[in-house]
Formats: sequence, structure tokens, C-alpha cells
Amino acid sequence: MTRCVGRWSGSGRMDTCSTAELRSARTGGTPVPTQAESCNLSDSCKVAIVAALEREVWPLVKDWPPSPREFDGRGFKFFEKDGVALVCGGIGAEAARRAAEAIIGLYRPEVVISAGFAGGLDPTLQTGHTMTPRHVIDASDGSRTDSGCGEGVLISFAGIAGVEQKAKLGAAYGAQAVDMEAAAVARSAEAHGVRFLACKVISDTSSSSLPPIASFVGSDGKFHALRFLAYIALRPWLWFRVQRLAIDTAMAAGKLCEVLTETSEFHAAARGVLTR
Repeated sequence: MTRCVGRWSGSGRMDTCSTAELRSARTGGTPVPTQAESCNLSDSCKVAIVAALEREVWPLVKDWPPSPREFDGRGFKFFEKDGVALVCGGIGAEAARRAAEAIIGLYRPEVVISAGFAGGLDPTLQTGHTMTPRHVIDASDGSRTDSGCGEGVLISFAGIAGVEQKAKLGAAYGAQAVDMEAAAVARSAEAHGVRFLACKVISDTSSSSLPPIASFVGSDGKFHALRFLAYIALRPWLWFRVQRLAIDTAMAAGKLCEVLTETSEFHAAARGVLTR
């Protein structure tokens, strides 16, 4: 039986699942051939990764050549290496949707991975905990995506959740973590008949209170870092929280990229793509 993208455990260990498991989960239990199983190395045999911000995946792509390309009248900066393509589309569902449509349309991937930071809803999850949720729920309409692999529930919420909101989401949906983008990426993947997975890392715990980041996210999903720093500079009571967030997110990005490296290489090698 062919092996495919793995499922990650909280310890960072990667277990594996079969392509039949993934395909049967998306086709009502009837395995069907995938495009990658009938092709050689080409653009259609890519692993596609969609993240929000470069800082989330910088340890992974820092040595990858960037490839600026346009799709649907918008410019995107892709990173490409050895059968894997990655794009950082910005924060929020609409930015994620645009990025997912672009990477699917241009690269015709066999699997799309929504990767990035998530807030912890389960009080036992600490910063740096990686997870591949089996279920992704869109809080806007309650729709649910079953990836066929992994464990747990990720809820995609329209805003940056504070401590009280995290508690409400965890109780309402039985979710372990919250993000803003995964459900939108899952919807695009499903619309194009592409396999979907999510890989997230906890960047802030259920009890963590974040600085006022949302005010500095533009309508295009871009984070205006200089404006944010200017705002923080005049408010010394926020300095410690920002410093703590910077340390935590840097550590979380490293953990996330370790898992993404292992997973993308594993998947590409399973498809006959040389990754080393």
C-alpha cells in the first residue's frame, strides 16, 4: 500500500497514514486513483503549503528561492524547492482563500497543507505544541472538513481570539485550537478536488492575552509591523507582552517548520520526487 503525508502527534513525532485512508475519507469509503499515482515529476506533483505570514515559516523557506507570480490580477510571492511550493497569503479567511486559489491554480498540487500559528483552547496545550487536526470547523457557518488523518479539532474564527473568546470556542465546538485561515484553505481544496491537511503550532496558550494585533491587519491580510511597533513604543506597559509574544512565536515557528520539513520531504519522496 502506498504511503502518504503523515499525521503529527503533539510530541512532534510523525505517524503515517495510507493514501487509501485519505481518499476513502473524501470519497465515501471508495478508494479512487489520485493524479499523482499516474504521473511523473511535473507541476501536478507538488505539495502546496499555505501560510499567513512569512515569520511563521521563515525557518523553512529562508534558503528557498522566491518566485513572484500573478494569479487573478494579484501578485503573490511563492517559495519553491524540490517539489514543494509555499505561499504566504496574509491573515484571515479571505486572504487565505485567495492564496489557496492561486497556489492550486498555478501549481496543480496533489495535497494542500494549511500551516501556521494557532491559539490554544485546551489548557493542557503549551506553546510549541504541533498538531494535525482531523477536523477543521468554520465558525462562520459550522461547516466541517474531515482530512482523514490526524487527531482533534481546529476551529477557524473570524477574529483574533482573546482569552474569553478562546474559552467560548473550546466549550462550543470541543476544539483544541483556533486559527483564522484553515477552513478557507480547506474549502478551496475541496472545490478543486485536492486533498487537504492542516498543520498548526500553538503560538499562544488558552490563558495568553495578546497585544492589540487586529488593529494592524489590513483588508488585504497584511500585517503592518512598523505601525504596530510605533504604537507599542508609546505604551511601555505592553512591552513585556510583545517581547514574550516574539519569543514564543519564534520558538513556535521553529517547531512548525521541523514538522513541515519532515512531512513535505516524506510526501515528495513517496511520490518519486527527490527532496535531498
